[in-house]
Amino acid sequence: MPLKTLKKEDAETLTLEWILHVKNYRLTLDRKLCVGCEICSLACPKEAIKLEKQPKTPEGKAQRAKVDISLEKCNFCGICDILCPYGAIKVTLNGEHALNVIEKESFPQLIRDIQVDTTKCPVNCVECEKACPLNLIKVTWLTQDGKIVEDLSAITKKERKKLKVNVNVKKEQCPCCRVCEFKCPEGVLHVRKTFYGKIRIYPEKCPEDCRDCLDVCPITGALYISEADNKVYANETFCVYCGACKVVCPVAEALELKRTKIMHTPVRSGAWNKALERLASPLEITKELKAKGSQKALGSVEKRLGWKVT
Repeated sequence: MPLKTLKKEDAETLTLEWILHVKNYRLTLDRKLCVGCEICSLACPKEAIKLEKQPKTPEGKAQRAKVDISLEKCNFCGICDILCPYGAIKVTLNGEHALNVIEKESFPQLIRDIQVDTTKCPVNCVECEKACPLNLIKVTWLTQDGKIVEDLSAITKKERKKLKVNVNVKKEQCPCCRVCEFKCPEGVLHVRKTFYGKIRIYPEKCPEDCRDCLDVCPITGALYISEADNKVYANETFCVYCGACKVVCPVAEALELKRTKIMHTPVRSGAWNKALERLASPLEITKELKAKGSQKALGSVEKRLGWKVT
């Protein structure tokens, strides 16, 4: 048992701590990065994470749900840290980002597959930087000796040709929406999604003029208003299936969201199988287990779900 426990909160950060004789566990939630999605709350094996719906702004816009974490239930396992698409949660041990479930190989890591080929970058292009809805991309120009050029207008065209382009992506915070890939005119970026799924909005069930899902969606272009009927629709090209929209939707039947595949490193783990049950559709869970040849795990899942997949 910890000698001391702490829970501190302000507008930007929520911090939980366990202080033991020689160990200090800390969980930090960065509210600037958190989008109020449902991934962490679904994945938490202790049900320590809850989403609190927020009142609308004075202008009538929906606000993202607020995440709260119970100090009494949390055991600092780090599963929320691993699975947060936006890198909003960090769990540390004695100040080091060390996760027991990873070290013990009982849980996988998400795959954020983002490839950048800067040899195709025109020197004056910053389209990917401007397009990123989360401001995670920074384009810089380097001289042959590695110095950063702050102002391109201050150098000659001849000097520009010798510059190297550097495209830095904060991968640990990137949900792999692919907006940058589609906006880049030169084919510099190639992004593979981390979460795959299906989302459908039923306009006939939406309240009149409701824009709650659109208000909270963190990805530009994943949801849009149709000019034909002034209703909100989904664009699955950019959707990351985080569920922030689903959390705030006032009519449960108006928005359907399913995660069908999660890109992750290889693992054989009961803890992961249980998390997968909560995060993804049952059919896709059984597909993954069958692909792994894990018949014992498949049987356990089918028993919990109460049905058998043939």
